Amino acid sequence: MKKYDIFLFDADNTLYDFDKASAHALKTLFNEFGFDYSGHIPKRLMDISTPLWKSYEKGEISDNDLQRLRFVRLFDELGVQHDPVIFNDMYLQTLGKNPFLITGALDVCRKIVNYSKLLFIVTNGFLASQESRQRHSPIRGYISDAFISETVGHKKPSPEYFEHVFSHIPQVDKKKILIVGDSLTADIAGGNAAGIDSCWFNMHGHVNHTAIEPTYEISKLSELDKFI
Repeated sequence: MKKYDIFLFDADNTLYDFDKASAHALKTLFNEFGFDYSGHIPKRLMDISTPLWKSYEKGEISDNDLQRLRFVRLFDELGVQHDPVIFNDMYLQTLGKNPFLITGALDVCRKIVNYSKLLFIVTNGFLASQESRQRHSPIRGYISDAFISETVGHKKPSPEYFEHVFSHIPQVDKKKILIVGDSLTADIAGGNAAGIDSCWFNMHGHVNHTAIEPTYEISKLSELDKFI
């Protein structure tokens, strides 16, 4: 089995349990503002956000549009009267304070570093939540650096994003780099185009209906042990 020296990890729903953090943040804020809350709301926000993220990856909308529109549309459905921009800011702050991890994340990060390999975060997530989350996370000491699209100036899957990442990694040998992520269109397509091996973290057993082909596919982070 091929071994790798450098691991590029997506953040949300790869190392961090974004779904759990989002549900926690929404429930906290809805209760704080006195809005009616039910368990289906996190799923509705995800359904609304998914096509917006696809548009964002393609450069069709801005990050500000994505953040605002997801709550404009959610609040319209729920009949909630609140400023979506203000709510989004509070949502990001609450997300950043609750760095729930995917099962196996801490173990795989520890193992990578113990084997003298390097671990980097590559994310299109928003700066306000990503930096705070890493400060509060038990994996922070294992991360060599984090490349957040807002600070990079480009986002996955663009070649410019990955060129920036490679320029900041010492002694880059693309044959020794593996990108791991849950998004076929951002992580896997981006990694493939950048000339590095890719691993699709398919935790929920989704069927790949795209033409994007990962080098590997796993359903548990512990399956990465064989590549370390």
